[in-house]
Amino acid sequence: MYISNRTINSAKLEAALFGDASIEEEHRYFHQSAVPFRSVSRRLSPKFNLVFFRGFLSKLTPITIMNGQVPTVVVLKEGTDTSQGRGQIITNINACIAIQESLKPTLGPLGSDVLIVGGDGKTTISNDGATILKLLDVIHPAAKILVDISRSQDAEVGDGTTSVTLLAGEILKECKGFIEEGISTTVICKGLRKASQLAVKNIKELQVEVSSKGGANRELLENCAKTAMSSKLIHNNDEFFTKMVVDAVLTLDQEYLDEKLIGIKRIPGGSMEDSLFVNGVAFKKTFSYAGFEQQPKQFTNPKILNLNVELELKAEKDNAEVRIEQVKDYQNIVDAEWKIITQKLEAIEASGANIVLSKLPIGDLATQYFADRNIFCAGRVASGDLDRVIQAVGGSIQTTTSDILPEHLGTCASFEEVQIGGERYNIFKGCPEAKTCTLLLRGGAEQVIAEVERSLHDAIMIVRRAVKNTAIVAGGGAIEMELSKRLREYSRTIPGKQQLIIGAFAKALEVIPRQLCDNGGFDGTDLLNKLRAAHAKGEIWFGVDFRNGGINDNLKSFVWEPSMMKINAIQSATEAAMLILSVDETIKNEERASAGAAAAAQGARGRNIPR
Repeated sequence: MYISNRTINSAKLEAALFGDASIEEEHRYFHQSAVPFRSVSRRLSPKFNLVFFRGFLSKLTPITIMNGQVPTVVVLKEGTDTSQGRGQIITNINACIAIQESLKPTLGPLGSDVLIVGGDGKTTISNDGATILKLLDVIHPAAKILVDISRSQDAEVGDGTTSVTLLAGEILKECKGFIEEGISTTVICKGLRKASQLAVKNIKELQVEVSSKGGANRELLENCAKTAMSSKLIHNNDEFFTKMVVDAVLTLDQEYLDEKLIGIKRIPGGSMEDSLFVNGVAFKKTFSYAGFEQQPKQFTNPKILNLNVELELKAEKDNAEVRIEQVKDYQNIVDAEWKIITQKLEAIEASGANIVLSKLPIGDLATQYFADRNIFCAGRVASGDLDRVIQAVGGSIQTTTSDILPEHLGTCASFEEVQIGGERYNIFKGCPEAKTCTLLLRGGAEQVIAEVERSLHDAIMIVRRAVKNTAIVAGGGAIEMELSKRLREYSRTIPGKQQLIIGAFAKALEVIPRQLCDNGGFDGTDLLNKLRAAHAKGEIWFGVDFRNGGINDNLKSFVWEPSMMKINAIQSATEAAMLILSVDETIKNEERASAGAAAAAQGARGRNIPR
């Protein structure tokens, strides 16, 4: 490397590197002529060398260098992966389409199930979109957005988790061609936003309000529940489970409709129709001591006391020390312990309670005491179960046994401990304050019961939504086909690129009826043509007929879905698609060493290994 006064301005060099009169003579030599840099550096002082090597690249940025190159400014650490531009957008779209393809076979009543084996070897069989995406180990950052909207749909509405993912993927697939042709993503997002607003507006115009008076309301809820179950494992038993789901939702406080107050217990064995609905509370028999079998297991109109008190002799703490002077002092200590617990038990007996429940342990002494007095007791009751017992039977939880008043006790029509399968359950029926219920689910395998629980959860959420929002639309692809027709008609009235984008959105909506046909083994092309013709004639509620393999008026066939579910699905899918299209650069930091290796290294240092 050669440096001369013809290539580096002397004044800038002085200001940038030196600025110190004490080395003026040294840098004067540096400017006399072009000399090899290595020979120059040997003649300069160590101070000059230090300044030169540390500051040359950063401080001489505005100075012309002999080979004409400007130093690269490094902002990101080495190993960071960056990709941007049109190719990055297409890569993100392809990742989302891959997620969509994995869920397509599960859509609809004739969709297939997916068997997922987790990293721990646990198997899950499900066709619920949110469950499948939650168990899949999705690592692509853009594809994770589809996982998030599926979970959001599950939390907000309870059903439509597969539909929202398929719709978002199809919108992106239709927009992929526009990206490849060079249309700005801002223009595409503007068109998608307009199309989504038009779709929601049309749903609100088309939705049908169902009367919520008397039996009409229950009919609405049952039809919505049947539609939600039609694509689940329990669709062959929908009559049995529909009644159970509607009864469960109507049991809740109709103002709040807190689904957490519906307890669900799994009991392996038996068939699915051996499942029970308990209008009250049921929980599994807790751990018990000797004497429990002597207690009565059935009551009529019992008084129920709920405690948060420990009823057993306390063990001495480790290394405890008690100093006494006489032997009788030790006996006094023992007698005091027995006296304390005896006073608690006598206070409970005096309250008139027939059933005693506690979050904390009830020891062998208390168990035998209650058995001798025909009182049923259960300790270590789960907090959630005890809270639901209080809401069902009334009363309040007590943290002390002193001053127990009659209003602190709850009651119910009947209590019994029954054998269900291989387990024993405590069941409270006829609760006067019943704002809660329990579903006891049976099944031949744990995976079957788990899928039944997920199916009932979706149906419960749909019925819960329909209680307050009585507006419904027809399912089976009917509403999607009508929206597609209306958006196509609107797109023909506007000029420019927006016409193409809204038309693409309209085409994307047809993915739902098309995939329903494919999963049912029907001719999708033929049925979609028939649906287009029917909707063109004004048959707005015609959709896929799964029983006969044709098309039918699904509103008259009671294939109903809450309009809120469709509105939420279209809005969520459009927002996700616009978010993915707006990202044209991805920066991925280099993965750090695994936490396990770091912990192992730290643990090794803890074993007297030097740092």
